[in-house]
Amino acid sequence: MDIATIVGFLGAVGMILGAMISAGGVGPFIDVPSILIVFGGAFFAVMYTAPMGVFLGSFGAMAKSFFPKAPKVEELIEKMVELSNLARKDGMMALEGQPVPDKFFEKGLQMLVDGADEHKMAKQLNTEITAMKARHAGFQGVVKAWIDIAPAMGMIGTLVGLVQMLGNMADPKSIGPAMAVALLTTLYGAFVANVMFGPMLTKLEGYTGDEIAYREMVIEGLRNIARGESGRNVQDQMIANLAPKAQAKFADAA
Repeated sequence: MDIATIVGFLGAVGMILGAMISAGGVGPFIDVPSILIVFGGAFFAVMYTAPMGVFLGSFGAMAKSFFPKAPKVEELIEKMVELSNLARKDGMMALEGQPVPDKFFEKGLQMLVDGADEHKMAKQLNTEITAMKARHAGFQGVVKAWIDIAPAMGMIGTLVGLVQMLGNMADPKSIGPAMAVALLTTLYGAFVANVMFGPMLTKLEGYTGDEIAYREMVIEGLRNIARGESGRNVQDQMIANLAPKAQAKFADAA
């Protein structure tokens, strides 16, 4: 669970609701036609920006912005050091069946055990990273579509409301509801784009960057094992890619 995401989202929604309540209540800000135009219209418009599988899969990706699985870099380095020392002592076959943190790591390790050289192993794993980037980009493209389309639907709703208002100027009672549609669709569109999906996209892009960096560290560590590097050398090379605070943890441990 990412506390910053949850607190930030709930805090933003809370501030908006608080302003509405202090202005006279939430009721005036709820309008069914506006909800249908923005939320319903945007849902279906976003749907045909991507294949159905990508569209449906994007909801799982969105959930990860609240409940991410953060890569455990420290655990990775410790395991790489352990495996490199084992390989130097007992040979590459001793790595067979060793527990590792994730399937990506496991696949690369198994390739080395099966006799693949470091270049073949790195090429295969880099291909998987490229595929992961494409998969994440597809899901993030759906989130971007929400950001682009929701405000556009708000503008469409505004035009619908203005047409209704101008077409019924002779009936003063119809002006209020039409103006509500015109204004609230803009409000809903801005809310969807800037409170719901804008920050979410930034989070997802950051998580993708973290995952790529983690997998690249896995590849570099496995290449060092294939070269017969010592555990100390493997650790030093991998620590060099960490933030200063994380580097300090290993320095204290040493």
